[in-house]
Amino acid sequence: MLPAQQGYDRAITVFSPDGRLYQVEYAIETVRRGTIAVGVKCKDGIVIAVEEKPRKLQISNTAQKIFQIDDHVGVAAAGYIPDARSQVDNARFFSQSNKMIYDEPVEVETIAKHLADQSQQYTQYAGVRPLGVALILGGVVSGKPQLFLTDPSGTYISYDAIAIGSGSDQVTDFLEKTYKNDLSIDEASALASAGIYLSSEEKEGTSHIRMAHIKTDSGLYEIVSDEQVANYANAAKEKYPHDKN
Repeated sequence: MLPAQQGYDRAITVFSPDGRLYQVEYAIETVRRGTIAVGVKCKDGIVIAVEEKPRKLQISNTAQKIFQIDDHVGVAAAGYIPDARSQVDNARFFSQSNKMIYDEPVEVETIAKHLADQSQQYTQYAGVRPLGVALILGGVVSGKPQLFLTDPSGTYISYDAIAIGSGSDQVTDFLEKTYKNDLSIDEASALASAGIYLSSEEKEGTSHIRMAHIKTDSGLYEIVSDEQVANYANAAKEKYPHDKN
């Protein structure tokens, strides 16, 4: 006879006696096991950064965990990345449709709600599984930076700074202690780099760090060069020396 938990574990649409959806919890656990991703809002815009661990012979010119949604919106993902690509394609179509209908840039919150609604639908229908990815969405609309988090349960929340993935609790505690509202984009980039070093096994070098900016002055998404990431990493090690340990 199957244990009580295993019976509820097999059905996405059935709550356990203690009010839990195990498949949704498993999807959230998938996010916790992914490599770290960090988002920081600052006075000059948005910084999103991720840790990527390419194999020795892998050609890694293209970031695998950072995506552009629109001219003014970017995403960082943690968890099951194929699910992230599916949501990114959905978000791109939604964003472009919004532009054609309303002739104005889509709000970041509007995209976050749309993706969260889709994630929630996958928690209530038989024959599907929850999406095993969390997304940090950042962008600039009308000169104002916006940062949101979505997760497999269908929740979406606005943050000033947030981390997802492996070690995210520790990194979020670090962000809570060090974040300030008046950070410049360079300072926010150094802070994001410090958060990744705090979680990562790699304490030296920057080949495992990818970063993107959306600046308030231009309102455009741009990938940060490897040379600039190295500068931010050096600044992080100087300002947050405990991350060397």
